[in-house]
Amino acid sequence: MIMFESIILILDSTVRVSTPLLLACLAGLYSERSGVVDIGLEGKMLGAAFGAGAVAYLTANAWLGLLAGIAVSIGLGLLHGFASITNRGNQIVSGVAINFLAAGLTALLGQTWFRQGGRTPSLPEGGRFREIVWPFAEQLRDVPVIGPLYSELLSGHNLLVYCAFLAVPLTWWVLFRSRFGLRLRAVGENPAAVDTAGISVTWLRYRAVIACGALCGFAGSYLSIAAGSGFGVNMTAGQGFMALAALIFAKWRPVNAMFACLLFGFLDASGTRMQGVEFPVIGELPLQVFQALPYVLTVILLAGFIGKAIPPKAAGVPYLKERS
Repeated sequence: MIMFESIILILDSTVRVSTPLLLACLAGLYSERSGVVDIGLEGKMLGAAFGAGAVAYLTANAWLGLLAGIAVSIGLGLLHGFASITNRGNQIVSGVAINFLAAGLTALLGQTWFRQGGRTPSLPEGGRFREIVWPFAEQLRDVPVIGPLYSELLSGHNLLVYCAFLAVPLTWWVLFRSRFGLRLRAVGENPAAVDTAGISVTWLRYRAVIACGALCGFAGSYLSIAAGSGFGVNMTAGQGFMALAALIFAKWRPVNAMFACLLFGFLDASGTRMQGVEFPVIGELPLQVFQALPYVLTVILLAGFIGKAIPPKAAGVPYLKERS
């Protein structure tokens, strides 16, 4: 029973750790399916985390913080779109610039406004999204098997966690069952054909970039006003790049993306639980080993163990001819 409870706790941590990865991964899915490579996921998440943390602190309102985070992220996304879609610039360079801009600007503004080393102060009551307890969760807690699954694994997460996992079937439906999704996938494969049909390639790609920015806004806001209690310098800690790796691992499919993010989250959560555990022969492993596990797995998987991951054909290629 103790082993079962430990597994439930690891899975519970997995869900929480996977949430920002999943939101950012789905964000990249929209952008790259339209043919716009976006390695600026990290920067948009970081900008959103700062915007959400700052506004939630000033207003004591988590919803206003979330809206601010989404607005900041969409703004950075539009900047990326202006550089890479309108001006047909190099999409990789534009994404790197977004990452540098967000990293420097959030630290500078945080220090200038709050004088706490770039951090925002701890959020007041009402500034965070609190856990949602499902009906009868407390009463069922002691029921064998079902109780821990219901009260620990399903119940007790904040709203953004549930939104992240609901976004998976929604993204699948949008991409594979809606007219917008059909056109989005078409513009990522053959923008000339879409242009010939009288559909604006530029407008389609901008809508994809906006959707990407909105989801990154959710991801960054989760870090500062749901999982945490305020913004910290570089608090994304490479999660945007992990999300991009998960996207490639998932071969640009939403359900696969969810499982890839859960796998990375499970490794991270397991590493946290394994600290201080004595292993046979090798003994206790240092903390850095467990922290490196998700990154090591990413390198191994992307080195060829997942089969050939073929991106959308027009990804990273500016469209040079717009129909008049």
